[in-house]
Amino acid sequence: MISSEAALVGLRRGFARHINRLYGISNIGMDTWKEFEANELTHSAAHHLLAIHEVGAAYGGWARVSDIARRLNITRGSVSINLRALKKRGWVQTDAHHLVKLSPKGLKAVHAVMAKRVIVKTFLCEVLGIPEAEAEIDSCKIEHLISHATGHRLAQFLRFLTSGAPASRQVLKQFRTFRAACPESRTCEVCKGHCLIDELKYAI
Repeated sequence: MISSEAALVGLRRGFARHINRLYGISNIGMDTWKEFEANELTHSAAHHLLAIHEVGAAYGGWARVSDIARRLNITRGSVSINLRALKKRGWVQTDAHHLVKLSPKGLKAVHAVMAKRVIVKTFLCEVLGIPEAEAEIDSCKIEHLISHATGHRLAQFLRFLTSGAPASRQVLKQFRTFRAACPESRTCEVCKGHCLIDELKYAI
């Protein structure tokens, strides 16, 4: 059985590796940022698909443009423009009466987005202690951006933390009471001489 100390060390090392990669201390090229623009499912597209799913739930999956617009608080014209793009990508289908319904591909995308939103929000609230309202906003911002693999691993991590195992209980307990002051040198195992806490403070 893994000890709580070993679990904490593993978490710190994993986070440190992530920060190193984030700050370019790796072989990942500068083209990484382009992955955001290349993401097929944009924030707008995700919310249009979610709106269709929610509005159509009571009507066999079919939704009117006017109801989608009302749900998103935008004009019918804007919805119509976005629906053309969604249809082109194979996420929605329409009928002779101009009703809209998610295609199997669109429904799969919606389920993935909804799952990742719950996973991220749960992590922010239950593990990091972020207020629910703020966690809802943040999870909405990134639900469609993280990969399915990342969402899956995060869900597994949550399962570990909530498993009730002695190591997981100890990790959560120590984290929730952890109040670390930055060293005067501004150097620690996470920041490696580049204080991330200072960066966040300056950004506010």
